[in-house]
Amino acid sequence: MSSPRNHPVIPIVATPATEQTISLYQKTQKIYPRTLSGYYKNWRWAMIWLTQLVFYGLPWLQHGDRQAFLLDIGAHRFYLFGLVIYPQDLFYLALLLIICALALFLFTAVAGRLWCGFSCPQSVYTEIFLWMERKIEGDRLARIKLDQPGITVRKARIKLSKHGAWLAFSLITGFTFVGYFTPVRELFAGLQHMQLGGWEWFWLGFYSLATYGNAGFLREQVCKHMCPYARFQSAMFDNNTLIVAYDSARGEPRGSRSKDTDPQKQGLGACVDCNICVQVCPTGIDIRNGLQYECISCGLCIDACDQVMDKMQYPRGLIKFATADGKAMQATWRHLLRPRVLIYTALLLVISAVFAYSLASKPGFMVDIMRDRNIMYRETNEGVENLYQLHLSNATETTQHYQIQASGLAGLSVQSEQQITLTAAGEALIPLSIRLTHPEKTGSQQIRLEVTAHPSGETVVSKTTFYSP
Repeated sequence: MSSPRNHPVIPIVATPATEQTISLYQKTQKIYPRTLSGYYKNWRWAMIWLTQLVFYGLPWLQHGDRQAFLLDIGAHRFYLFGLVIYPQDLFYLALLLIICALALFLFTAVAGRLWCGFSCPQSVYTEIFLWMERKIEGDRLARIKLDQPGITVRKARIKLSKHGAWLAFSLITGFTFVGYFTPVRELFAGLQHMQLGGWEWFWLGFYSLATYGNAGFLREQVCKHMCPYARFQSAMFDNNTLIVAYDSARGEPRGSRSKDTDPQKQGLGACVDCNICVQVCPTGIDIRNGLQYECISCGLCIDACDQVMDKMQYPRGLIKFATADGKAMQATWRHLLRPRVLIYTALLLVISAVFAYSLASKPGFMVDIMRDRNIMYRETNEGVENLYQLHLSNATETTQHYQIQASGLAGLSVQSEQQITLTAAGEALIPLSIRLTHPEKTGSQQIRLEVTAHPSGETVVSKTTFYSP
């Protein structure tokens, strides 16, 4: 063994203790998305126009003498063009929620977070607010310069103009939202005279401030930290799901170069490291680092990269929609026939068909019969009578006349009023007396109550129990 004296000795010198403050919180840096045009940018704006035309226009549509789409919570009725939905029709709401969930699962399994990038209200309103910001403050560099410390008259004027436009748009959005629950024309008249109810004022202010805060200030923070979809999306992804992907085999090693330089001679890949793909990203991520939960699949980085590739005269597709195994979108449509997608599609089609058939065959009135709990039966000279409460609801937009008949036992008849008239969307609780002359059996027996509407001719049959001694 060698002697310790043959090895150098590193002296250990004590240093004086110093206090250090280590921050475990990193301040969020504001993102200034760069504007550009391109294929996915155009599709994004097409979806913004489509969704906002529906949202802002639907409350103003009329059906007859009422609002075509109205969620009248006070009257416990939902109006959907020619349909009137009551709280008892929760079956339709359950089917609609299941359809929305299955559609989300299907689209996510096929093409990732397309909902987030093109239709989500947070993404849509953030893009609208950014458009107003660019029109008032200028392009990306101008906005960065404007946010530098210090205040001037020009800066104050521009900032006040921007926030004024944001608040005006938010108030219109809040007004439209409340217009789905209060007839929008009545709401507009009440707003002009400042005569809205307490809840209307509350929701108008709440939704306006939520739009102003989420789209104007929080922006991508909602997608990153508040939206649960970003967290559980990985459970719906597989190796055949389309995602925004960077072709690292072609792009690396990245580096800047002139247009006339041969990258192979310099040992460089196709990526020129211009960072434009990062500058256009609404959530501020670098897609070259791989798939990240913050990515909303808007495709803006694809547009940016393709434009750079065109200027460099390189082939497009360095960033593209592809699967996890690197196959491009054009080559992945055959993967739509995988079990997960087929199951989601089959369930979605079946439940959608059930939903459509149920709505189409929904009767124009509802009947609910309840026994009188105070008395089981009473005997008279003519036979045995049972008392009931009949809840009748007219779900049409016209006055209807109803004929009530009882059947199921010989000698059964309705003793109370048999002709009932209800106005449009009206309802009534009707005392009902049914008599059975000379009952052949004792105890409980099942009978049918038939209610026929005129002039529609619809008949609803309800079953109940008749008691005799």
